Amino acid sequence: MRARVLFFGMLRDIVGMSREEAEFPEGADLHSVFASYAARFPRLGDLARSIVVARNQEFADPATKLAEGDEVAFLPPVSGGCNTDPLEISEAGNYFALTRHAIDTRTLIARLLSGAEGAVVTFEGTVRNHTKGRPTRCLDYECYESMGLNVMARIGREIAAGYRVERVAMVHRLGRLLIGETSVAVIVTAPHRRAAFEAALEGIDRLKKQVPIWKKERFIDGEVWVEGEWDEHIPSAG
Repeated sequence: MRARVLFFGMLRDIVGMSREEAEFPEGADLHSVFASYAARFPRLGDLARSIVVARNQEFADPATKLAEGDEVAFLPPVSGGCNTDPLEISEAGNYFALTRHAIDTRTLIARLLSGAEGAVVTFEGTVRNHTKGRPTRCLDYECYESMGLNVMARIGREIAAGYRVERVAMVHRLGRLLIGETSVAVIVTAPHRRAAFEAALEGIDRLKKQVPIWKKERFIDGEVWVEGEWDEHIPSAG
């Protein structure tokens, strides 16, 4: 069987490629696909417990059987190019996007307002100038874009359904960001403030652990992929 295998973030650096078209035996599952690469690149095996697998842009258990033409992605811990920019989903008044341009929260708020809200809560994550005392020059963000946008939209839908809120927007920036720039914005409108605050907090917490986005921090004296963590309910490769 032939499948396309994708690597992101630090995994791309380890294997020296972002994708590969490869042949696998009939009956192969995702675990055996991972094992074949871990045999070629032992560092992958060392990281197995922190790597998750996606099949056709959905998180998948390693025991899932491979099918002809599948797209398999190995994803390092999240630390969270488009054909169009922004890559976006707009539905039921909610808005979700990935962009390489500056995030304008005032425009996003205006997009959400319907007149029914009594509260608007905005969270912006910004690029700080240091990590543990080490001066930061800039950050680079990359994403498994088609999957990332769909996961972000699913989170937003679930939050909109789970709280007494009107509308939800989530936008994440990709590419290189300088100190002080906004990397992510979560905006919630609601009749009352408590629901808006609670929904916005859940939104950013879930986005950072479930959306496949990775961050490389660049310092004056080097660079490093920031190691985050996946949501505990997402199965790992090892």
